[in-house]
Amino acid sequence: MTKGSIEFGGDRIDRLPPNQVVQRGVVQVFEGRRVFEHLTTEENLVAGAHIERDRGRVSEGIARIYEYFPGLKERRSVQAGYLSGGEQQMLVIGRALMSNPKVMLLDEPSLGLAPMLVEEIFEIVQRLNQQSKLTVLLVEQNATMALAIADHGYVMENGRIVLDGTGAALRENADIKEFYLGLTEVGARKSYRDVKHYKRRKRWLS
Repeated sequence: MTKGSIEFGGDRIDRLPPNQVVQRGVVQVFEGRRVFEHLTTEENLVAGAHIERDRGRVSEGIARIYEYFPGLKERRSVQAGYLSGGEQQMLVIGRALMSNPKVMLLDEPSLGLAPMLVEEIFEIVQRLNQQSKLTVLLVEQNATMALAIADHGYVMENGRIVLDGTGAALRENADIKEFYLGLTEVGARKSYRDVKHYKRRKRWLS
């Protein structure tokens, strides 16, 4: 049984069907790049605009997505199943943007991607936040990249928030450096086994 409720804009949304949640301005990009493999890139984007009935606005939305992800425009007639992992990640973000959301829930966008692609995607996410005023709730295990763009961050252990603060403050936090960035207070690298020591839970959860 799940406790509590989820509210957005003063209204409870956790009991609404998915299409109504999207209409309220909330979208989710799931982990794992779930494209519609047998549809083309552009058909995937059209599918993301399922709540929009104005074809002109759909076309405007597609043009806007191609501005953020020019590589997708070059691949717009290709079946999504043949896109690279990075292109698929860009596509699912673009598809979510087609509903013109206010909030995007973005789950592990760096999963399985090369560092250069991760950096490119994170830069685009930051642009969306700054230029389009899109709020992004990012769940990400790559703490270095996440904290580089985050305004505010939360550290969770076993489903509980144990630490939070501004992105800048968390980047400088000694515990974060040691446990998630792999650095001691003097800047020395530590092994993964060392940083996962039980003292972390003892320090934060006690």
